[in-house]
Parts: sequence; C-alpha cells; structure tokens
Amino acid sequence: MPTYEYICLDCQNKFDVRATFEEKEKGLKPECPNCHSKKTAQVFGGFMVMGGSKSGGFSPRSGFMPGCGPTAGPGCC
Repeated sequence: MPTYEYICLDCQNKFDVRATFEEKEKGLKPECPNCHSKKTAQVFGGFMVMGGSKSGGFSPRSGFMPGCGPTAGPGCC
C-alpha cells in the first residue's frame, strides 16, 4: 500500500498516510493526527538529476555517487 506525505495547513505538522490507489483517486482528505484539522495538503518531494563525471567516480559538482554507473562493479546500487 503506498504511503503519501501530507502537511497540516493549520499547525504545519507533516505526517504520512497509507492509502490505496482507489482511496487516493476518490479524493483522500486525511485528518491531521496532531490537531485533527481536515485542512491538509499532500507534499510532493523534489528531486534533482545531475550528470556524472568522466571518470565515473564521485564529483561534488556532478552529484554522481561512487559505486554506481557505467564503471561500477558487482554489488552496484
């Protein structure tokens, strides 16, 4: 069952909600476990995609992690 992150618009509490896809499609509106408000909004996490370095190793500017990628050996990721 998927887990969704929500924030309470009244008290700013962040909390997780487990719900089926069907429940989510029907307009899931969870209650804040802290203040019991129904004024909640789903939080969408951001992510960043960055290129790797030519060597395949870690480069602070590239964001490429060691052990993963085209030069990685057994046990990668």
